[in-house]
Amino acid sequence: MIKKDTPIMEILRLTPQAREIFARHGMGCIGCLASTTETLENGAKMHNIDVEALLCELNAVCLPK
Repeated sequence: MIKKDTPIMEILRLTPQAREIFARHGMGCIGCLASTTETLENGAKMHNIDVEALLCELNAVCLPK
């Protein structure tokens, strides 16, 4: 399960679909140097994105149904 404190790079590594979700929300995290240490919450704040909505979307694609 992805949490607010999960590093963005870990999300990208574990959830290939996360790239599309980040892009839809305007987060260019794929090539960003900060993504190696930055958490999802910090990245969302920097891009003025609702972290709860982002979490829901990410966890919907990474959790087994």
